[in-house]
Amino acid sequence: MAHQTTSGSNTALLTRPGQANATGDARALYLKLFSGEMFKGFQHNAIARDLVMRRTLKNGSSLQFIYTGHTTAEYHTPGNSILGNSDGAPPVAQKTITVDDLLISSAFVYELDETLAHYELRGEISKKIGYALAQKYDRLIFRSIARGARAVSPITKTNFVEPGGTQIRVGSNNQASDAYVSASLINAFYDAAAALDEKGVSSDGRVGVLNPRQYYELIQAVGTSGLVNRDEQGSSLQAGNGIIEIAGIKIYKSMNVPFFSQYGTKYAPDSNPAAGTDLETANPGNTGSFVSEGIEDAQASVSGVNNEYGNAAKFANTCGLIFQKEAAGCVEAMGPQVQVTSGDISVVYQGDVILGRLAMGADFLNPAACVELFAGTATKPAAFGSTYPANAS
Repeated sequence: MAHQTTSGSNTALLTRPGQANATGDARALYLKLFSGEMFKGFQHNAIARDLVMRRTLKNGSSLQFIYTGHTTAEYHTPGNSILGNSDGAPPVAQKTITVDDLLISSAFVYELDETLAHYELRGEISKKIGYALAQKYDRLIFRSIARGARAVSPITKTNFVEPGGTQIRVGSNNQASDAYVSASLINAFYDAAAALDEKGVSSDGRVGVLNPRQYYELIQAVGTSGLVNRDEQGSSLQAGNGIIEIAGIKIYKSMNVPFFSQYGTKYAPDSNPAAGTDLETANPGNTGSFVSEGIEDAQASVSGVNNEYGNAAKFANTCGLIFQKEAAGCVEAMGPQVQVTSGDISVVYQGDVILGRLAMGADFLNPAACVELFAGTATKPAAFGSTYPANAS
Protein backbone atom coordinates (compact mmCIF):
# COMPACT_ATOMS: atom_id res chain seq x y z
CA MET A 1 0.00 0.00 0.00
CA ALA A 2 1.33 3.43 -0.94
CA HIS A 3 1.46 6.17 1.66
CA GLN A 4 1.55 9.92 1.40
CA THR A 5 5.06 11.28 1.83
CA THR A 6 6.07 14.02 4.24
CA SER A 7 6.19 16.49 1.38
CA GLY A 8 2.49 15.94 0.77
CA SER A 9 2.72 14.26 -2.66
CA ASN A 10 1.20 10.91 -3.56
CA THR A 11 3.67 10.04 -6.33
CA ALA A 12 3.43 6.31 -5.69
CA LEU A 13 -0.30 6.40 -6.43
CA LEU A 14 0.07 8.14 -9.79
CA THR A 15 -0.50 6.22 -12.99
CA ARG A 16 1.42 7.90 -15.81
CA PRO A 17 0.10 6.41 -19.08
CA GLY A 18 2.66 8.37 -21.06
CA GLN A 19 5.65 6.75 -19.34
CA ALA A 20 7.38 3.63 -20.58
CA ASN A 21 7.43 1.08 -17.74
CA ALA A 22 6.55 3.83 -15.23
CA THR A 23 9.92 5.51 -15.66
CA GLY A 24 11.43 8.31 -17.66
CA ASP A 25 9.68 10.95 -19.74
CA ALA A 26 6.01 11.20 -18.81
CA ARG A 27 5.12 12.01 -22.44
CA ALA A 28 7.31 9.51 -24.25
CA LEU A 29 4.46 7.23 -25.34
CA TYR A 30 2.24 10.14 -26.31
CA LEU A 31 4.75 11.27 -28.90
CA LYS A 32 4.96 7.79 -30.38
CA LEU A 33 1.19 7.64 -30.54
CA PHE A 34 1.15 10.92 -32.41
CA SER A 35 3.74 9.66 -34.86
CA GLY A 36 1.67 6.57 -35.57
CA GLU A 37 -1.48 8.62 -36.13
CA MET A 38 0.30 10.87 -38.61
CA PHE A 39 1.62 7.95 -40.63
CA LYS A 40 -1.77 6.26 -40.55
CA GLY A 41 -3.44 9.40 -41.84
CA PHE A 42 -0.90 9.68 -44.64
CA GLN A 43 -0.98 6.03 -45.70
CA HIS A 44 -4.77 5.81 -45.74
CA ASN A 45 -5.08 8.84 -48.01
CA ALA A 46 -2.07 8.67 -50.35
CA ILE A 47 -3.15 6.19 -53.02
CA ALA A 48 -0.74 7.31 -55.75
CA ARG A 49 2.39 6.42 -53.79
CA ASP A 50 2.08 2.70 -54.48
CA LEU A 51 0.71 3.03 -58.01
CA VAL A 52 3.84 4.53 -59.62
CA MET A 53 7.60 3.97 -59.55
CA ARG A 54 8.93 5.22 -56.20
CA ARG A 55 12.61 5.60 -55.42
CA THR A 56 14.49 6.82 -52.34
CA LEU A 57 17.15 9.43 -53.02
CA LYS A 58 20.27 9.81 -50.89
CA ASN A 59 23.25 12.11 -51.26
CA GLY A 60 21.84 13.98 -54.23
CA SER A 61 19.12 16.36 -55.39
CA SER A 62 17.83 14.44 -58.41
CA LEU A 63 17.56 10.92 -59.77
CA GLN A 64 18.24 9.79 -63.30
CA PHE A 65 16.04 7.29 -65.14
CA ILE A 66 17.34 5.62 -68.30
CA TYR A 67 15.18 4.75 -71.31
CA THR A 68 16.16 2.04 -73.78
CA GLY A 69 14.30 1.89 -77.06
CA HIS A 70 13.55 -1.05 -79.31
CA THR A 71 16.18 -2.74 -81.37
CA THR A 72 16.06 -4.82 -84.57
CA ALA A 73 17.16 -8.22 -85.78
CA GLU A 74 19.36 -8.57 -88.85
CA TYR A 75 21.05 -11.32 -90.78
CA HIS A 76 24.73 -11.99 -90.27
CA THR A 77 27.07 -11.86 -93.22
CA PRO A 78 29.62 -14.67 -93.06
CA GLY A 79 33.08 -13.34 -92.26
CA ASN A 80 31.87 -10.04 -90.77
CA SER A 81 32.69 -9.17 -87.17
CA ILE A 82 29.71 -8.80 -84.87
CA LEU A 83 30.09 -5.43 -83.15
CA GLY A 84 26.49 -4.43 -82.63
CA ASN A 85 23.68 -3.64 -85.02
CA SER A 86 24.61 -1.58 -88.05
CA ASP A 87 21.89 0.94 -87.20
CA GLY A 88 23.28 1.62 -83.71
CA ALA A 89 20.14 0.33 -81.97
CA PRO A 90 18.89 0.33 -79.33
CA PRO A 91 18.73 4.10 -78.78
CA VAL A 92 19.03 5.39 -75.21
CA ALA A 93 17.68 8.53 -73.51
CA GLN A 94 17.35 9.79 -69.96
CA LYS A 95 14.89 11.56 -67.66
CA THR A 96 15.82 13.35 -64.46
CA ILE A 97 13.42 13.94 -61.57
CA THR A 98 14.42 16.59 -59.05
CA VAL A 99 13.29 16.76 -55.46
CA ASP A 100 11.09 19.76 -54.67
CA ASP A 101 11.71 21.81 -51.53
CA LEU A 102 10.68 20.54 -48.11
CA LEU A 103 6.93 20.10 -47.80
CA ILE A 104 5.59 20.68 -44.29
CA SER A 105 2.36 20.79 -42.31
CA SER A 106 2.46 21.89 -38.67
CA ALA A 107 0.42 22.95 -35.67
CA PHE A 108 1.18 24.46 -32.27
CA VAL A 109 -0.50 22.73 -29.35
CA TYR A 110 -0.81 24.90 -26.24
CA GLU A 111 -0.34 22.76 -23.15
CA LEU A 112 -3.25 24.28 -21.23
CA ASP A 113 -5.61 23.70 -24.16
CA GLU A 114 -4.49 20.10 -24.27
CA THR A 115 -5.12 19.76 -20.56
CA LEU A 116 -8.61 21.23 -20.73
CA ALA A 117 -9.71 19.36 -23.86
CA HIS A 118 -12.05 16.43 -23.22
CA TYR A 119 -10.74 14.56 -26.26
CA GLU A 120 -7.31 13.37 -27.39
CA LEU A 121 -6.04 16.48 -29.12
CA ARG A 122 -2.74 15.39 -30.59
CA GLY A 123 -4.10 12.33 -32.33
CA GLU A 124 -6.71 14.40 -34.17
CA ILE A 125 -4.17 17.01 -35.21
CA SER A 126 -1.73 14.32 -36.33
CA LYS A 127 -4.27 12.74 -38.67
CA LYS A 128 -5.03 16.11 -40.26
CA ILE A 129 -1.33 16.72 -40.83
CA GLY A 130 -1.06 13.29 -42.47
CA TYR A 131 -4.08 14.09 -44.66
CA ALA A 132 -2.53 17.37 -45.80
CA LEU A 133 0.75 15.77 -46.83
CA ALA A 134 -1.01 12.88 -48.58
CA GLN A 135 -3.27 15.27 -50.47
CA LYS A 136 -0.34 17.24 -51.86
CA TYR A 137 1.57 14.05 -52.64
CA ASP A 138 -1.25 12.58 -54.74
CA ARG A 139 -2.04 15.82 -56.53
CA LEU A 140 1.50 16.29 -57.79
CA ILE A 141 1.76 12.71 -59.04
CA PHE A 142 -1.60 12.80 -60.82
CA ARG A 143 -0.71 16.07 -62.52
CA SER A 144 2.59 14.54 -63.65
CA ILE A 145 0.72 11.63 -65.24
CA ALA A 146 -1.60 14.01 -67.11
CA ARG A 147 1.46 15.81 -68.39
CA GLY A 148 2.93 12.52 -69.56
CA ALA A 149 -0.24 11.67 -71.48
CA ARG A 150 0.43 14.71 -73.67
CA ALA A 151 4.13 14.05 -74.23
CA VAL A 152 6.16 12.23 -76.85
CA SER A 153 8.67 9.55 -75.95
CA PRO A 154 12.22 10.61 -75.09
CA ILE A 155 13.38 8.05 -77.69
CA THR A 156 13.18 9.98 -80.96
CA LYS A 157 15.91 8.36 -83.08
CA THR A 158 14.92 8.18 -86.74
CA ASN A 159 13.03 4.95 -87.45
CA PHE A 160 13.16 4.08 -83.75
CA VAL A 161 10.61 6.55 -82.32
CA GLU A 162 8.94 5.04 -79.25
CA PRO A 163 5.20 5.49 -78.46
CA GLY A 164 4.11 8.58 -76.56
CA GLY A 165 1.13 9.44 -74.36
CA THR A 166 -2.57 8.91 -75.08
CA GLN A 167 -5.55 11.24 -74.73
CA ILE A 168 -9.07 9.85 -75.01
CA ARG A 169 -12.26 11.87 -75.22
CA VAL A 170 -15.12 10.72 -73.01
CA GLY A 171 -18.33 10.84 -75.04
CA SER A 172 -18.84 12.43 -78.44
CA ASN A 173 -21.03 15.47 -77.74
CA ASN A 174 -18.30 17.89 -76.62
CA GLN A 175 -20.21 18.37 -73.38
CA ALA A 176 -18.42 18.45 -70.05
CA SER A 177 -21.28 16.40 -68.62
CA ASP A 178 -20.11 13.45 -70.77
CA ALA A 179 -17.56 12.86 -68.01
CA TYR A 180 -20.42 11.46 -65.89
CA VAL A 181 -22.01 9.20 -68.51
CA SER A 182 -21.23 5.64 -67.44
CA ALA A 183 -21.46 4.18 -70.95
CA SER A 184 -19.01 6.79 -72.25
CA LEU A 185 -16.63 6.11 -69.39
CA ILE A 186 -16.73 2.38 -70.04
CA ASN A 187 -15.99 2.92 -73.72
CA ALA A 188 -13.09 5.18 -72.80
CA PHE A 189 -11.62 2.49 -70.55
CA TYR A 190 -11.75 -0.09 -73.33
CA ASP A 191 -10.20 2.39 -75.77
CA ALA A 192 -7.44 3.08 -73.25
CA ALA A 193 -6.77 -0.62 -72.73
CA ALA A 194 -6.48 -1.14 -76.46
CA ALA A 195 -4.15 1.85 -76.84
CA LEU A 196 -1.91 0.58 -74.04
CA ASP A 197 -1.80 -2.85 -75.68
CA GLU A 198 -0.92 -1.34 -79.05
CA LYS A 199 1.89 0.69 -77.50
CA GLY A 200 3.41 -2.35 -75.84
CA VAL A 201 2.62 -1.35 -72.27
CA SER A 202 2.46 -4.19 -69.77
CA SER A 203 -1.00 -5.13 -68.53
CA ASP A 204 0.43 -5.59 -65.04
CA GLY A 205 -0.29 -2.65 -62.74
CA ARG A 206 -2.84 -0.82 -64.90
CA VAL A 207 -5.14 1.45 -62.90
CA GLY A 208 -7.67 4.19 -63.46
CA VAL A 209 -8.42 7.12 -61.14
CA LEU A 210 -11.76 8.91 -61.32
CA ASN A 211 -13.57 11.35 -59.10
CA PRO A 212 -16.20 9.97 -56.68
CA ARG A 213 -19.26 10.88 -58.79
CA GLN A 214 -17.81 9.16 -61.85
CA TYR A 215 -16.98 6.12 -59.74
CA TYR A 216 -20.52 5.87 -58.40
CA GLU A 217 -21.99 6.32 -61.86
CA LEU A 218 -20.17 3.16 -62.88
CA ILE A 219 -21.53 1.30 -59.88
CA GLN A 220 -25.07 2.22 -60.91
CA ALA A 221 -24.37 0.74 -64.33
CA VAL A 222 -23.64 -2.67 -62.87
CA GLY A 223 -26.83 -4.23 -64.21
CA THR A 224 -25.82 -3.91 -67.83
CA SER A 225 -22.05 -3.66 -67.72
CA GLY A 226 -21.11 -6.54 -65.44
CA LEU A 227 -18.45 -4.43 -63.77
CA VAL A 228 -18.97 -5.59 -60.21
CA ASN A 229 -17.58 -8.80 -58.84
CA ARG A 230 -20.52 -11.06 -57.96
CA ASP A 231 -18.95 -11.64 -54.55
CA GLU A 232 -18.93 -7.91 -53.81
CA GLN A 233 -22.54 -7.08 -53.08
CA GLY A 234 -24.59 -5.53 -50.30
CA SER A 235 -22.67 -3.13 -48.09
CA SER A 236 -19.49 -3.47 -50.17
CA LEU A 237 -21.32 -2.29 -53.26
CA GLN A 238 -23.00 0.59 -51.48
CA ALA A 239 -19.70 1.69 -49.93
CA GLY A 240 -18.24 2.25 -53.37
CA ASN A 241 -15.88 -0.70 -53.20
CA GLY A 242 -17.71 -2.91 -55.64
CA ILE A 243 -16.08 -2.05 -58.94
CA ILE A 244 -13.13 -4.33 -59.54
CA GLU A 245 -11.91 -3.49 -63.02
CA ILE A 246 -12.74 -2.57 -66.59
CA ALA A 247 -10.67 -4.20 -69.34
CA GLY A 248 -8.11 -5.29 -66.77
CA ILE A 249 -7.81 -1.77 -65.34
CA LYS A 250 -8.41 -1.54 -61.60
CA ILE A 251 -10.40 1.54 -60.63
CA TYR A 252 -9.73 3.94 -57.76
CA LYS A 253 -11.58 7.06 -56.72
CA SER A 254 -9.89 10.18 -55.45
CA MET A 255 -10.65 13.79 -54.70
CA ASN A 256 -7.11 14.70 -55.75
CA VAL A 257 -7.34 13.84 -59.44
CA PRO A 258 -7.40 16.87 -61.84
CA PHE A 259 -10.97 17.54 -62.89
CA PHE A 260 -11.85 20.53 -65.11
CA SER A 261 -9.21 22.82 -63.54
CA GLN A 262 -10.15 21.73 -60.04
CA TYR A 263 -9.62 18.70 -57.85
CA GLY A 264 -12.10 15.86 -57.60
CA THR A 265 -15.27 17.74 -58.44
CA LYS A 266 -16.66 20.81 -60.13
CA TYR A 267 -20.12 22.20 -59.60
CA ALA A 268 -22.22 24.15 -62.05
CA PRO A 269 -21.62 27.90 -61.60
CA ASP A 270 -25.35 28.63 -61.89
CA SER A 271 -28.68 27.02 -62.73
CA ASN A 272 -27.98 27.27 -66.47
CA PRO A 273 -24.47 25.98 -67.14
CA ALA A 274 -22.96 26.89 -70.49
CA ALA A 275 -23.12 24.13 -73.07
CA GLY A 276 -19.85 22.38 -73.69
CA THR A 277 -17.95 24.08 -70.89
CA ASP A 278 -19.72 23.56 -67.57
CA LEU A 279 -20.97 20.52 -65.72
CA GLU A 280 -24.56 20.16 -64.67
CA THR A 281 -23.67 18.91 -61.20
CA ALA A 282 -25.59 20.91 -58.63
CA ASN A 283 -23.70 22.20 -55.65
CA PRO A 284 -25.02 20.31 -52.60
CA GLY A 285 -24.36 23.37 -50.44
CA ASN A 286 -22.20 23.90 -47.38
CA THR A 287 -19.24 22.26 -49.08
CA GLY A 288 -16.64 24.22 -47.14
CA SER A 289 -13.34 25.67 -48.26
CA PHE A 290 -11.56 22.46 -49.19
CA VAL A 291 -14.06 20.90 -51.57
CA SER A 292 -13.86 21.74 -55.25
CA GLU A 293 -10.54 23.53 -54.81
CA GLY A 294 -8.98 25.09 -57.87
CA ILE A 295 -5.67 23.68 -59.06
CA GLU A 296 -2.88 25.82 -57.68
CA ASP A 297 -0.01 27.10 -59.76
CA ALA A 298 2.89 24.63 -59.49
CA GLN A 299 5.07 25.46 -62.44
CA ALA A 300 8.83 25.08 -62.21
CA SER A 301 9.11 28.86 -61.77
CA VAL A 302 7.15 28.78 -58.49
CA SER A 303 9.23 29.00 -55.34
CA GLY A 304 9.79 25.55 -53.83
CA VAL A 305 8.80 23.71 -57.02
CA ASN A 306 11.63 22.14 -59.00
CA ASN A 307 9.56 20.05 -61.40
CA GLU A 308 6.77 20.99 -63.80
CA TYR A 309 3.23 20.36 -62.59
CA GLY A 310 1.39 23.10 -64.50
CA ASN A 311 -1.45 25.37 -63.43
CA ALA A 312 -5.25 25.25 -63.55
CA ALA A 313 -5.50 26.25 -67.21
CA LYS A 314 -3.58 23.13 -68.22
CA PHE A 315 -6.36 20.89 -66.86
CA ALA A 316 -9.43 22.73 -68.16
CA ASN A 317 -10.90 19.58 -69.74
CA THR A 318 -9.17 16.77 -67.83
CA CYS A 319 -11.64 14.33 -66.25
CA GLY A 320 -9.74 11.20 -65.27
CA LEU A 321 -6.51 9.24 -65.61
CA ILE A 322 -5.62 5.71 -66.67
CA PHE A 323 -2.04 4.57 -66.32
CA GLN A 324 0.38 1.75 -65.71
CA LYS A 325 2.98 1.68 -62.94
CA GLU A 326 5.76 2.91 -65.25
CA ALA A 327 3.81 6.06 -66.09
CA ALA A 328 5.41 8.25 -63.46
CA GLY A 329 8.22 8.30 -60.97
CA CYS A 330 8.30 9.68 -57.46
CA VAL A 331 11.62 10.48 -55.84
CA GLU A 332 11.71 10.76 -52.05
CA ALA A 333 14.70 12.33 -50.35
CA MET A 334 12.80 12.34 -47.08
CA GLY A 335 9.78 10.14 -46.50
CA PRO A 336 6.89 11.18 -44.26
CA GLN A 337 8.34 12.12 -40.88
CA VAL A 338 7.09 13.72 -37.69
CA GLN A 339 8.92 16.07 -35.36
CA VAL A 340 7.81 17.48 -32.00
CA THR A 341 9.51 20.15 -29.94
CA SER A 342 10.43 19.39 -26.35
CA GLY A 343 12.69 20.47 -23.51
CA ASP A 344 13.47 24.17 -23.15
CA ILE A 345 11.43 25.09 -26.23
CA SER A 346 8.30 23.57 -24.71
CA VAL A 347 8.97 25.41 -21.45
CA VAL A 348 9.42 28.78 -23.12
CA TYR A 349 6.27 28.49 -25.25
CA GLN A 350 4.24 26.28 -22.88
CA GLY A 351 3.35 23.97 -25.69
CA ASP A 352 4.73 21.95 -28.58
CA VAL A 353 5.04 22.47 -32.30
CA ILE A 354 3.96 19.31 -34.11
CA LEU A 355 5.44 19.04 -37.58
CA GLY A 356 4.90 16.59 -40.42
CA ARG A 357 7.34 16.80 -43.30
CA LEU A 358 8.52 15.13 -46.49
CA ALA A 359 10.72 15.94 -49.46
CA MET A 360 9.64 14.50 -52.80
CA GLY A 361 9.44 15.23 -56.48
CA ALA A 362 7.43 13.63 -59.26
CA ASP A 363 7.33 13.56 -63.02
CA PHE A 364 6.16 11.28 -65.79
CA LEU A 365 8.53 8.54 -66.93
CA ASN A 366 7.03 6.48 -69.75
CA PRO A 367 4.52 8.57 -71.70
CA ALA A 368 3.17 5.46 -73.41
CA ALA A 369 1.88 4.28 -70.02
CA CYS A 370 -0.09 7.52 -69.44
CA VAL A 371 -3.70 8.05 -70.58
CA GLU A 372 -5.64 11.25 -69.96
CA LEU A 373 -9.43 11.32 -70.19
CA PHE A 374 -10.94 14.61 -71.34
CA ALA A 375 -14.40 15.95 -72.11
CA GLY A 376 -16.16 19.15 -73.14
CA THR A 377 -14.12 19.66 -76.28
CA ALA A 378 -13.16 17.85 -79.47
CA THR A 379 -9.62 19.19 -79.23
CA LYS A 380 -7.08 17.27 -77.20
CA PRO A 381 -5.59 19.29 -74.32
CA ALA A 382 -2.33 20.87 -75.41
CA ALA A 383 1.05 19.52 -74.36
CA PHE A 384 2.91 21.35 -71.62
CA GLY A 385 5.57 22.54 -74.02
CA SER A 386 9.15 21.34 -74.29
CA THR A 387 9.43 17.93 -72.69
CA TYR A 388 13.06 16.87 -73.00
CA PRO A 389 15.27 17.86 -71.38
CA ALA A 390 13.71 21.12 -70.19
CA ASN A 391 10.67 21.37 -67.93
CA ALA A 392 8.68 24.13 -69.57
CA SER A 393 5.18 25.35 -68.84
